[in-house]
Amino acid sequence: MSRRHRAEKREVLPDPKFGDIVITKFMNALMYDGKKSAAESILYGALDRIKAKAKEDPVRVFHEALDHVRPQIEVRSRRVGGATYQVPVEVRTERSQALAIRWLIQTARDRNENTMTERLSAELMDAANNRGAAVKKREDTHRMAEANKAFSHYRW
Repeated sequence: MSRRHRAEKREVLPDPKFGDIVITKFMNALMYDGKKSAAESILYGALDRIKAKAKEDPVRVFHEALDHVRPQIEVRSRRVGGATYQVPVEVRTERSQALAIRWLIQTARDRNENTMTERLSAELMDAANNRGAAVKKREDTHRMAEANKAFSHYRW
């Protein structure tokens, strides 16, 4: 990390099919080795499967899933006089979105359907219905923060 100044945020272009910036960010996080076309086909395939199965707008389902996975509060380690405390802090909106995207992709990869398109569509539909591994991850994060509320006075 640079000590001189904070790195400036790069603006991403909206995706070509839906014109949504968040979908582009999701696609970029899904991508391996710079293979954007592969990530694009996986994500668009998953959204098409959602449209076929749920008979709903896939972009709305995608955003709903993302909102259900976003954490509002998390714990950060803080060292105070030889002891390390897990201090609950609120999550900035940008970071909560990044965490939600990361968790959705990771839990989709851990599923055991045949193709990544199937895994991703199933995980997005589960998250939109407020269940699934990514939602459980958010609830665990919130539970951890709730359990360590006593150390909130160490917030910086």
